[in-house]
Amino acid sequence: MKILVIGGGGREHALVWKIAQSPLVSKIYCAPGNPGMAALAENLPIAVDQLDKLLAFAYENKIDLTVVGPEQPLSLGIVDLFESHGLKVFGPSQKAAFIEGSKAFSKDLMQKYNVPTAAYGVFTDQGEAEAFINRTGAPIVVKADGLAAGKGVIIARTCEEAISAVRDMLSGNAFGSAGSRVVIEEFLTGEEASFLVITDGKNVIPLASAQDHKAVFDGDQGPNTGGMGAYSPAPVVTPAIHEKTMEQVIRPTVAGMAAEGRPYRGILYAGLMVKDGEVKTLEVNARFGDPECQPLLMRMKSDIVPVLLAVANGDMSKEVIEWHDKAAVCVVMASEGYPGDYRKGDEIQGLEQAAELDDVYVFHAGTTAKADKCVTNGGRVLGVTALGSTVKEAIDEAYRGVACITWPGVQFRRDIGRKALDRI
Repeated sequence: MKILVIGGGGREHALVWKIAQSPLVSKIYCAPGNPGMAALAENLPIAVDQLDKLLAFAYENKIDLTVVGPEQPLSLGIVDLFESHGLKVFGPSQKAAFIEGSKAFSKDLMQKYNVPTAAYGVFTDQGEAEAFINRTGAPIVVKADGLAAGKGVIIARTCEEAISAVRDMLSGNAFGSAGSRVVIEEFLTGEEASFLVITDGKNVIPLASAQDHKAVFDGDQGPNTGGMGAYSPAPVVTPAIHEKTMEQVIRPTVAGMAAEGRPYRGILYAGLMVKDGEVKTLEVNARFGDPECQPLLMRMKSDIVPVLLAVANGDMSKEVIEWHDKAAVCVVMASEGYPGDYRKGDEIQGLEQAAELDDVYVFHAGTTAKADKCVTNGGRVLGVTALGSTVKEAIDEAYRGVACITWPGVQFRRDIGRKALDRI
């Protein structure tokens, strides 16, 4: 099989790494890819939003399966476009991907189908939003309605902060068109977890549990990011929480999307808040989490390609996924200043030393090649991911890899996985 992976971040590097292990695969292309993928796939100079160019390549090169990583091309309708030309593609349709493309739609869907979530309001009028904030009180959460690369969520500690965030979005154009409508939610307390499943619209296979670390600094301090690290399994997702999530969140969401005429095929990712044995849904995404994808795929024992192909064909009823007993931890190494303004073009040193470590793999995210050197080219630059017989061992191995790598101003959290240790 010839496979095309759309995207160029750490999630897509992990997908390429896993797909390359399949005996079914003869050739992998990646658009646009990154230097880390170059040893496994042929990178193409095509951006993720250049749908016509992606289609032309896939059609002319007789690609057997296209796997879409990021949310942007999904929201632009890449799946519908490819399928209309007889091409097999893994991912939700444009109508189904709207579950991530609009937080207001997602919240309304959850409310309609009794999926537990935070109380909320949806606003385009600044005055009405401010009145809601003042009535509800702080802390409170302000979200840009549309896609904002994982950064359109502001946890406001005071009403003044929340009102400022609303003004930035509705009037200040802080997130462009994504912030032309805002969702304001009650602030939930507890411990977060990432719950991902693969579905063909009817059948559902849950993936292993995981936990992301959104805040940029240790102790969950500082602004939210796209994710500073993740680990799997997540002890907070007990068997009881797993069962509740499937019955109260996942199955009603999949059934609700079908009932709304938006049948969902692909990865469905529910961000959860767990407290006192109960779950509430923080968000729903239409693709693999990044960085959750990296530890999850390192723990996946099964060949991923038959499952992806079965979903693309619309029937995964005969598929199963097996998992390694080992734990996996991913530590994101980021550029100084991220998630704000950051510098690009710094040479990354130590990649070769990290590559020599057993059970450690460095997934590239924001990197590029310059004069035969690998340099920084994004906010989140690398995802150093390791396996271990326990979470503690996986943490230690991941940070051994991190210690090998450096560039000017590199930043990373030093407490990835600590919550798991507190529960063991």
